[in-house]
Amino acid sequence: MTTVACIVEGEGEVAALPILLQRLAQWREPGAYVQILRPIKVYKDRFLNRPEEFSRHLQLASVKLKNIEGDESGWILILLDADDDCPAQKGATILAQAQLVVGHRRIAVVLANREYEAWFIAAAESLNGHRGFRCELNDASVNPEVPRNAKGWMRERMQTGYGETTDQPAFSALFDLARAHERSRSFRKLCSEWDKNSLKVLA
Repeated sequence: MTTVACIVEGEGEVAALPILLQRLAQWREPGAYVQILRPIKVYKDRFLNRPEEFSRHLQLASVKLKNIEGDESGWILILLDADDDCPAQKGATILAQAQLVVGHRRIAVVLANREYEAWFIAAAESLNGHRGFRCELNDASVNPEVPRNAKGWMRERMQTGYGETTDQPAFSALFDLARAHERSRSFRKLCSEWDKNSLKVLA
């Protein structure tokens, strides 16, 4: 078994990320048992720009792992939206800072480029017809990491609009993981971090 403590920035991700990670676990290692703790929600700007906030939330994630497992196993996943930052550069900076706070933990930092919903765009055709979403022929070829407002892109293609707290978890349970892996570099980063930090524990 592996346990993951997550830090996220949105209400939608609090519900959506555990669903996605459970699916990812079964895709990468069928039959694996994983425990995804309820994500810790942070305000991104304060989390990244106030050292005391950054340290407090990382320490909380570490304590949650220890309380569940009673030892020093488990790992921390920080998932944020890249927005206009370079995911690789910004992610490396955040990881280096996190290791100074909880260096005894395995830590992964993934920045969705540009937003979490970009992963839905990467596999848009697999969501066609669900929850009022309509994927046109040209939508399936859009570079998923280009739209600045990925939530808005989704909203424009839904009959009743896009609701982060309801649609994000629902679509996380539906979108084609293999297709997103093929088309989104930041989703491949999530998968590689999962493999590195979970599969070696499960082996």
